[in-house]
Amino acid sequence: MTRYYFKDCVTCEDVKQMYKKLARDLHPDCNPGRDTTAEFQEMSRQYEEAYNRLKDIHQNANGETYQKETKQTATEYADLINQLLHIPGLMIELCGSWLWITGNTRPVKDQLKALGFRFSSKKQAWYFHSEPYRKHGKSEKSMDDIRNMYGSEKYATRTEERESLTA
Repeated sequence: MTRYYFKDCVTCEDVKQMYKKLARDLHPDCNPGRDTTAEFQEMSRQYEEAYNRLKDIHQNANGETYQKETKQTATEYADLINQLLHIPGLMIELCGSWLWITGNTRPVKDQLKALGFRFSSKKQAWYFHSEPYRKHGKSEKSMDDIRNMYGSEKYATRTEERESLTA
């Protein structure tokens, strides 16, 4: 019986959020006790279909759905998440269509730069957004303000201790 991973997604952000959760749960490197390769491959195939279907449908801070063409492809986002999952000690947070990275980032700052992340000194976090940033208004938003406006999903990458126990 086939499981439909992205059936409840209605926007591009929903698809990305679900992919990030499922990638963490099903990635073979994150499941040393069981073989999840086939599940992960099926989920990735469904992700590409869902992303291509919903890539131009977004939701604003008020919960209203709108259409805007995006240049990012499904594989670009999937590759980014898969690379982040291999870096231990990070906290990955999806706020709207922005990825924020906190945790033990100093040792991997060059890797994050190479992936296209930029550092926000005021928020003490790395961020990624596929579109160029356009500021609306004069006020600076704190991370709590951003979380309240757009919602937030957090996931931790594996830790050094877990890796050493399974190796």
